[in-house]
Amino acid sequence: MSPSDPESARRRAEELRKLLAYHAWRYYVLNDPEISDATYDALYRELKELEERYPELITPDSPTQRVEPEPRSAFRKVRHEVPQYSFDNIFSKEELEDWVARTRRLVQRETMLDPQGFSLCLEHKIDGLKVVLTYDRGVYTLGATRGDGVIGEDVTPNIKTLRSLPLRLLKDVKHLVVGGEVWMGKEEFFAVNEDRKRRGLPEFANPRNAAAGAVRQLDPQETTKRRLDIYIYDIYLLEGMPFPATQAEALTLLRDLGFKTNPYWKVVPARAEEVQAYYEMWAREREKFPYEADGVVLKINEKAYQDALGYTAKAPRWAVAYKFPAEEATTVVEKIILQVGRQGIVTPVAVLRPVRVGGVVVSRANLHNEDYIHSLDVRAGDTVIVRRAGDVIPEVVRVIRELRPHGAKPFRMPKKVPGCGGDGTIIRRLGEAHWRCKDPRSFEVLRRRLHYIASKQVFDLRSIGPKTIDALLERNLVNRVADLFTLTEGDFASLPGFQEKKIRNAMNEIERIRTCGVQLERFLMALSIPHIGEEMARRLAAHFGSLDRFINASAQELDAVEGVGEEMVAEILGWRENPDARKELEELRAVIPVITPSFASGGAGPLAGKTIVFTGSLRRLTRQEAKELARTAGAHVASSVSRKTDFVVVGEAPGEKYEKAQALGVPTVSEDVFLKMVGVV
Repeated sequence: MSPSDPESARRRAEELRKLLAYHAWRYYVLNDPEISDATYDALYRELKELEERYPELITPDSPTQRVEPEPRSAFRKVRHEVPQYSFDNIFSKEELEDWVARTRRLVQRETMLDPQGFSLCLEHKIDGLKVVLTYDRGVYTLGATRGDGVIGEDVTPNIKTLRSLPLRLLKDVKHLVVGGEVWMGKEEFFAVNEDRKRRGLPEFANPRNAAAGAVRQLDPQETTKRRLDIYIYDIYLLEGMPFPATQAEALTLLRDLGFKTNPYWKVVPARAEEVQAYYEMWAREREKFPYEADGVVLKINEKAYQDALGYTAKAPRWAVAYKFPAEEATTVVEKIILQVGRQGIVTPVAVLRPVRVGGVVVSRANLHNEDYIHSLDVRAGDTVIVRRAGDVIPEVVRVIRELRPHGAKPFRMPKKVPGCGGDGTIIRRLGEAHWRCKDPRSFEVLRRRLHYIASKQVFDLRSIGPKTIDALLERNLVNRVADLFTLTEGDFASLPGFQEKKIRNAMNEIERIRTCGVQLERFLMALSIPHIGEEMARRLAAHFGSLDRFINASAQELDAVEGVGEEMVAEILGWRENPDARKELEELRAVIPVITPSFASGGAGPLAGKTIVFTGSLRRLTRQEAKELARTAGAHVASSVSRKTDFVVVGEAPGEKYEKAQALGVPTVSEDVFLKMVGVV
């Protein structure tokens, strides 16, 4: 019998919401329903009728509110509370053995933990759309795409339509941020493409693209038309209950909170043979998965080890993706072209007849260098085998010579390339595999360098993209790298499509760099010294501690840095002796402050032996940059406050960690004090 008064209706509606959430969890997560579909539908109808009679009873977490009736005009950008990283990849048993051994060495060298004391949690690497979800006081409040790892797109109403996602958690949690993968099953993917084919629409290349396309619909009702599912696999922030001590405990807690998790995870001893057995079993069985999976993710199971090892510039040091064997396809090389990179290196590229490899349409493949071309004897017109492993650039791995057309000519490197400076002459140094511009001062080299510097990996100039840089170059507003940081409002106003807001955004980016500066490792990346990418720049910055120490380092001092060999030492010394490079360095230093720790990690840093915790939003640094500074200074960065914590760095809007520090009497310091402690100038 339906309630006859508002208070009875409120109590019944609350009871129905809890019942429906519980039975949805039994059905979608446990795959063990206690009631029939008809009974569930009857409870749902009863709730819907109550809400129609008493609209004030409608809550955001009600199952009747999964699909919002009105489409949105655009996706707003949101900043992640916790930076989102990608995984480094490995592809063979040998690389697996190297990773396990290297991880043990890292634990031994950089932490006070037992290098034999950790295990590994193994999970399927599902090929879907990464999303980050937020719950406040147990209720779903935000869903965002990964984006660039710092900024994502708000797709809250679209994720809300997924039936297996709890809108209210089964336990009380003050604040929770989790990561997961939205995926489309293989059967649904084929059905969607068949439907698109019938309607004359382009087909999706793979289930991941189809899932991403469904989630990024401005109208959530369109999202519901595709059967999507979601697995949650990581906890990033948790307030209101203890943080799980292991990844296995985290997965169990996620399931208990109401989330759907992949059931095929397993904890094994940190031995390569244990991982290999799990990997080979699932590599054989992968075709039976309902979803596309492209490998196995290895995570150190114990959170204490994860916290101690931290992250590189782009990936966790405590995890890696072991990719399944690469996929191959046959196609034709239409021609071979030469590309000039940001360091003036000339790379041959095969232009291919488009072919689908690993779910992606490929039209170009890397030919690496002249020796690689000659070893394969690849020619224009050849039928070739193309391989694509993970997200790496496809490469030609074999030529089918029996299908070679008559008259196909061997490839010969030209003496000159239009993308190089001067008269375009290219040279090949003794002992090197690649050709490079004799004069790298060319429009194309500068263009590629500026694209790289503006990218998220380096200075992250979000309002100054490749098209803007090209327009600046074409109008001679930028002729050297440093010119980018001396531009004025008038310069941007002269570009097509630049109105007041766009001009202001671009100038804000430039002012941010000129006023706040950049981390030393990012400054080193901007110099485009051969072989110095993200990871090596981080190592050099941590080792030398200042730009001047790096610039003046001897060959022996450079060689002492982990990962630096004779070839890299020669490249750094060659760059340093180049007058054009030195001039550019001084020009950049004149306009960009370098955030530099005033000590080198070769000795004891000012925070050596200290255990610290961060809470709240920092003004000058991202959370990850602050952690890296702390580790460089010798500190251990923990994820929770205890009596062993030496101090807590408190930013804006701190959370429970601040309250716990006060309760335990743990000292707290501001961001500015922390920066002084680590010697940032």
